[in-house]
Amino acid sequence: MTYQEWLDWLFTQLPMYQRVGGAAYKADLSNTHKLMHLLDHPENKFKSVHVAGTNGKGSTSHMLAAIFQKAGYKTGLYTSPHLKDFRERIRINGEMIPEKDVVSFVANHKTKFESVGLSFFEMTVGMAFQYFADKKVDIAIVEVGMGGRLDSTNVVSPELSIITNISLDHTQFLGNNLASIAGEKGGIIKENTPVVIGEHHPETDPVFTKLAGAKNAPLSFAEDIIPMRELDELDLKGIYQKKNIRTVLAAVQQLEEKGYLLENTLKEALLNASKLTGLRGRWETLSTSPRIICDTGHNEAGVKLIMEQLAKEPFENLHIVWGMVGDKDITSVLKLLPKDATYYWCKPSIPRGKNAEELKQDSLVIGLKGEVYNSPSSALGASKNAASANDLIFVGGSTFVVADVL
Repeated sequence: MTYQEWLDWLFTQLPMYQRVGGAAYKADLSNTHKLMHLLDHPENKFKSVHVAGTNGKGSTSHMLAAIFQKAGYKTGLYTSPHLKDFRERIRINGEMIPEKDVVSFVANHKTKFESVGLSFFEMTVGMAFQYFADKKVDIAIVEVGMGGRLDSTNVVSPELSIITNISLDHTQFLGNNLASIAGEKGGIIKENTPVVIGEHHPETDPVFTKLAGAKNAPLSFAEDIIPMRELDELDLKGIYQKKNIRTVLAAVQQLEEKGYLLENTLKEALLNASKLTGLRGRWETLSTSPRIICDTGHNEAGVKLIMEQLAKEPFENLHIVWGMVGDKDITSVLKLLPKDATYYWCKPSIPRGKNAEELKQDSLVIGLKGEVYNSPSSALGASKNAASANDLIFVGGSTFVVADVL
């Protein structure tokens, strides 16, 4: 079978949360443990940093990978979801896993995978960990998919655990309050392993303090030890990156104490993080006339920060290409959007995508006006036709809208 045929099998054989939602969610790690046993426990054959959080864990993971990479370490990076190419999820020193390695991994293990009944995400985690072990990486930055305690990545024994922040998201799985969600994400805290928390919050601080105390895990809050840095030290320009860089710098401090030599190349790595790691979709400029910006922020906390930044941008008229998934809290997010923009409603090309006509009707109640388009790309095309050179077009609402546009 070809690479594309094996990839199609991965996508369609078993459920994938990003595409179908709750039907793919598994509330235990039993399958992951079976998978690790089948693969002779690759998770124990490389060192790692484990990154969880509601927002910012992808940016944080990429920045940390860039720092290690620039410092001369052979650096693995596992993230999800991908935007254009499945292989974005699994990288070493910024290079995606080769197609031949995807093919050989699936071909060698397909029958066993089917007998266990593994999910797409479980198989992908297994592929990443096997690849990192085989290639003998010095360190792997491993981003949690969802939650933490029951996430398939939560079989590593990391050098450091990181939790960027906590806000309401995936409440049907993780809990409907911040303390419950913190408990799930805090499940990545390991015995005698330092943990960095990106932000203080009165509802979540006691949860992390209790979890860390029970595991004898040294706990630090980035807010307490790292001042805010200006964005001219980053190539990632979203204002929300100020919080992420603080978390990254606190993590670097902890890792230096464990013997990693990172500080000397820190600035150069952060100035070139996207180039080094392939990160896309974070306040990314796609065009300059008219200016087109996309961002994958999609929950209430993330969209609030995006809208704060949009309000500071210069433009004559604002055009917003917007789509969402159906299992999110639509109304709370729509209420954050500016009423003086022209909207181009669309459905991302996944089964979870919110029907664009329904999204339009929900938005009308709030006072947002626009038209429905049959895809993110057609919505973007219409916005470009309507926009003048001094207008701004923003593309967002869902990671998958950005992926469709890219």
